[in-house]
Amino acid sequence: MPKASKRIQKLNDALEKGAIYTLDKASQKIGELKSAKFDETVELAVWLNVDPRHADQMIRGAVVLPHGTGKTVRVAVFAKGDKAKEAQEAGADIVGENDLADEVAKGKAGFDIVIATPDMMGVVGKIGRILGPKGLMPNPKTGTVTQDVKTAVKNAKGGQVNFKVDKKGNIHAGIGKASFSSDKIKENAETLIKALNRMKPASAKGRYVKKAAMSLTMSPSILLDVNELTELRG
Repeated sequence: MPKASKRIQKLNDALEKGAIYTLDKASQKIGELKSAKFDETVELAVWLNVDPRHADQMIRGAVVLPHGTGKTVRVAVFAKGDKAKEAQEAGADIVGENDLADEVAKGKAGFDIVIATPDMMGVVGKIGRILGPKGLMPNPKTGTVTQDVKTAVKNAKGGQVNFKVDKKGNIHAGIGKASFSSDKIKENAETLIKALNRMKPASAKGRYVKKAAMSLTMSPSILLDVNELTELRG
């Protein structure tokens, strides 16, 4: 087994072996794990007791973090007429119809989130093979297929996080940056956890949140107290 680097060993030493942290303590501790020359992303991983093979247990949605993600987001909107104008005024980076789809097909359009009005989904569907694998396909559950383009663009720019459980029941999301204060990290984490708790399926039996951890892009994980997370409501 490869020996851990001095950097990783130092970070591991900063954590108590086997310790379980409250969200408050973890949000404070994360600041001690900064080791990269860039502003690392604070990542939250949650293992849910769900089976996504069952439609009612496919946990998918979006939440706007109170303090944003710390990431500059480029938003593309498929819309026409007044809705296209609305998207532009709301701050969308790219707005178009078939012309935008053609650019995507050629691999020329760069963006992080795609929003579409319902009447444009026929156009978007033609490039689904490109958007789908990248997790960019608009979906009503994440608020990215909507007539309210203004709000959708505002949310995307303001720190919306889209999440989807993988086939093993895991949710992964970036909830801020290492440069954030511990209070902001904690509040962002609470917001996401509360959203997940609201989506607990009636058919999910036993403990819903099985395991959770917080980490930086290049740090070990801090294990979180799942009892505390389970109690978060709102």
